[in-house]
Amino acid sequence: MWNVTLAGMLTGLALIVAIGAQNAFLLRQGIRGEQVLPIVLTCLVSDVVAISAGVAGLGVVLERWPSLLPVAQVVGGIYLIAFGIHAAMRAWRPTALDAGAGATLTPGRAVLLTLALTWLNPHFYLDAVLMLGTVANSFGEDRWWFFAGTVLASTMWFFGLGYGARLLRGLFARPSAWRVLDSGIAVFMGVLGVGLLAH
Repeated sequence: MWNVTLAGMLTGLALIVAIGAQNAFLLRQGIRGEQVLPIVLTCLVSDVVAISAGVAGLGVVLERWPSLLPVAQVVGGIYLIAFGIHAAMRAWRPTALDAGAGATLTPGRAVLLTLALTWLNPHFYLDAVLMLGTVANSFGEDRWWFFAGTVLASTMWFFGLGYGARLLRGLFARPSAWRVLDSGIAVFMGVLGVGLLAH
């Protein structure tokens, strides 16, 4: 039981620790200290829904209709490029560089942005639904203990990243640091978006 839960936790961490669009957004908002809890909870609930669907067998549906993934790739690619352009504009405008400056996200907008960055990413389905669902089902009746481990991994990662980012706030008191961060996010999102469209 516990070894299966540990396997789920380690597998979950291996998949979500890689910095993607969702994590980059959470990192930036964590540094700003803005709407962190709604974003963290949205990320966590999304993971729970997707992984539980995979464990329950939705992965079989996506395997039978793989044409759903290319559609998600196109929509997700366009969205990531647009998000990257927005980050580039933040880096270009001096008024948006300070941690306390620029447009403040409302809780609703923060949740919507997080949902888009999560559910429009086809890799999210591949990792959370197909891969974790397949691995979990390999444990047979213990698959829900594996699921519990993945949820534990998601909880530790999202809360750790969202609230741990505050430790970097001193560094990002300088406008130049925000310019570098937003420039990096812009490039990263653009590369991800182009990669999805090209793939």
